Amino acid sequence: MQWLSTRFWVFALAIVIPALIVAMLGYLSLRQWERSAELLFREQARDVAAMAADKIEMLLRQSDDDLLARLGAIVARGELDGPALDAFVRETPIVRRLYVFDRGGRLLHPAAPAEGDAAVFAALLGEVSRGLWERGGRRDVVAGPLSTLAAVLQGRDGAPMLAVVVRDPATLQREVLDRTLKALDSPIVCVIVDDAGRPIGDAGAVSGARLVVTVPFRQALPTWRVALYQPPGASPRQSVRRQIMLFTGAFGVLLVVIVAGLVVTYRLVRRESEMTRLKADFVANVSHDLKTPLSVIRMFGETLEMDRVRDEPTRREYYRVITRESERLSRLIDNVLDFSRIESGRRRYERAPTAVEPLVREVVDAFAYPLTGGGFKVEVHVAPDLPEVALDAEAVGQALANLLDNAIKYSADRRTVRVEATISEGALNLSVADEGVGIPRGEQERIFEKFYRVGHSETQGRRGSGVGLALVRHVAEAHGGRVIVESAPGQGSRFTIRVPLSKETT
Repeated sequence: MQWLSTRFWVFALAIVIPALIVAMLGYLSLRQWERSAELLFREQARDVAAMAADKIEMLLRQSDDDLLARLGAIVARGELDGPALDAFVRETPIVRRLYVFDRGGRLLHPAAPAEGDAAVFAALLGEVSRGLWERGGRRDVVAGPLSTLAAVLQGRDGAPMLAVVVRDPATLQREVLDRTLKALDSPIVCVIVDDAGRPIGDAGAVSGARLVVTVPFRQALPTWRVALYQPPGASPRQSVRRQIMLFTGAFGVLLVVIVAGLVVTYRLVRRESEMTRLKADFVANVSHDLKTPLSVIRMFGETLEMDRVRDEPTRREYYRVITRESERLSRLIDNVLDFSRIESGRRRYERAPTAVEPLVREVVDAFAYPLTGGGFKVEVHVAPDLPEVALDAEAVGQALANLLDNAIKYSADRRTVRVEATISEGALNLSVADEGVGIPRGEQERIFEKFYRVGHSETQGRRGSGVGLALVRHVAEAHGGRVIVESAPGQGSRFTIRVPLSKETT
């Protein structure tokens, strides 16, 4: 048993240790995957932001080229008075306000500045360098939420003029920014932020989101940036952590299954080893039980053969002993054969109307020699006028003999055996009672298991095959009945085979 336990634990460790190693490697791989996924996500987010910035600049340049071409034509014709430029502003939704200055910084359009325009003019003119006046071109200026385009145009007489276009924030948001950002089709939130990091447009889109990366524009919108935000729950780290939790849960289930499998395997191994030991005991006990009647038969046979018995009554007694011991030997062999048939499912029972009293007397008579030799007091009580009962007489007789043999085997100092046959509650009750060692309550169900022996010292020293009570229960159940045991340690035992009566019998 010790070597079997050692082999089992070696087998268990051979399964558990690789499983733990695989789990640890899997966990470390997932942690590395978490870090790699975060870096990859940032790189992809930066690429998306850069792509969005380039597309916004392209759309804005196309819009600027169109409006500057139209505005340049008006300035080149010298139509700097109100109607032409006012019509241009009305027809161009992205233009919120338009200013035209000459080289000296004098305001040509509109005729009168609005309140607060002086500070704006000073900031704009300060951004326009001398080189821009000489070479021409354009420059973007951003002040808070307002985006301004300054471009040097040629007047009718060739003199440079500075046109300043203040873009309409709503049109810029709708026609350029939203048009580009909504086309990204990405789970992350992409917005434009100013130099202070405030979203341009709807600030609610980034509420609760985490800033991932910002990318500046190349030329247009100089102080604005494209920002990517991560909505709650969309983090790759959180996704990987969910994978880790899923992996941990799956491994936990796997570990439970492995542990359960090991427990079941351990119990099966123990059961198999116990069955192997019990089978070995069974062979040894059967061999001993077979040798006992054979030794008695041989002893009495040799005595008769050597003609040592002179008187006829003693000789006849010896013959009876030989006959009964051979019957006992046959009964032991029948037990083994019947057990083999039961195990293979080949045992069949032939029921026929049987007189109960002769069957009981015959079984008791078969044990006359061991009962007499053991100094037993035998009490047989058969209820009067018992009807014939549909039984397999051979099987029931064998079951009753097994109970009587147990009563003899497990009796202590009080050597009294009672055999009864009665009718009660529509059933035949065949009982064998003794005043022997008794059976603990916790083991009264297990004694009907094959090869099982009660575990205390008073029973372990007694020989037995371990299949007798298993056969008794099988016979009782095959007749539609059951076996009832009433016992207490030191108070003896009473076994009752209860067989229901057929309607014809009752």
